[in-house]
Amino acid sequence: MHRNLITGGAGFLGSHLVDRLMQAGEEVICLDNFYTGRKDNIRHWLGHPNFELIRHDVTEPIRLEVDRIWHLACPASPVHYQFNPIKTAKTSFLGTYNMLGLARRVGARLLLASTSEVYGDPEVHPQPESYRGCVNTIGIRSCYDEGKRIAETLCFDYQRMHGTEIRVMRIFNTYGPRMLPDDGRVVSNFIVQALQGQPLTLYGDGSQTRSFCYVDDLIEGMIRLMNGEHTGPINIGNPGEFTIRQLAERVRDRIQPGLELTTQPLPQDDPLQRQPVIDLARELLGWEPTVSLEEGLEPTIAYFRERVREGR
Repeated sequence: MHRNLITGGAGFLGSHLVDRLMQAGEEVICLDNFYTGRKDNIRHWLGHPNFELIRHDVTEPIRLEVDRIWHLACPASPVHYQFNPIKTAKTSFLGTYNMLGLARRVGARLLLASTSEVYGDPEVHPQPESYRGCVNTIGIRSCYDEGKRIAETLCFDYQRMHGTEIRVMRIFNTYGPRMLPDDGRVVSNFIVQALQGQPLTLYGDGSQTRSFCYVDDLIEGMIRLMNGEHTGPINIGNPGEFTIRQLAERVRDRIQPGLELTTQPLPQDDPLQRQPVIDLARELLGWEPTVSLEEGLEPTIAYFRERVREGR
C-alpha cells in the first residue's frame, strides 16, 4: 500500500485515478485548487478514512509525507488554459518544480502527466516518443505546450542531479464521463451540441484527425507506468485515428440523427494530425487500449445527458 498524492485529483483524469486507487485500498491525498476540478467528482470519497482532500494551488509549495506523487494538475483544454495563459505556464513550471522538490525531500516517485501537445503541429505522423516536436513558442497554445515541455525537462534534470524517481507519460486525447461540458474539447462540444439539438460545429473542413482514448484505458496505462520500471516518456493513447467529421457523425447518429454539421474557420496552431505510436507502451507496459470509440461514447453521452438535464 502506498500514500498517494494526486494533484488535480478532483479533475477529469484525477478523479478517475482517485477511484482506481481507493478501490485498490490505497491511501489518497487529493490536492486541487478547483480551477477546473469539481468537488462532485470525488464527493463519494469524502469522509472515507483513506481519503483526504486539500484545497491547494500547486504553484505554492506544500509539505506532505507521501511516497507516490501523481502530478496531473493543469487545465488541459484550450478554452481553460488560454483563459489565463500566464497562470497555465506557472502551473506547469512552478507546479512541477514544487512537486519535484517534494518528491526529492521525501524520496517519493513522481509521475508527470505530460501531453501529446509537446509534439506541437507534428511534421512526423504518427508520433513516436523520439520525435522532438514542432511547437510555435509564441503562439496562443504555447502556454500549455511549452509549459509541459519545461515540466518534462525539469523531471529529467531532477533525475540526473538528485536521482529523483520519475515517470513521464504523454497523454493523447482522452474522453469519458466527468469531462467538463464547456471545456471546448471536441468530444464534449459535439455531445453537448447534439443534446441541445444544435448543429454540430466543425472547425475547418473536419478532415483533421485525432485519436481518442477512453478514460479507463488511459488510467490503466498510467498505473502500469507508475508501477513499472521505465522512466519514459511513454505515449499513452489510442492509435485508432478518426477525422473530426467522422466523430461528429458518430455522436450525432447516437443522439439526434437529423442534425446538420456546420463549419467554422480553423483556430491558430490547431494540429492537423495527432496519432500516437504506442509500441513502447505495448512492449514495456504490456498496455494497449481495449475500449472502442463506439463503446466509450455510450457512458460519456449518458453522463452528459445527466448533466444537461440538471442544467449544469
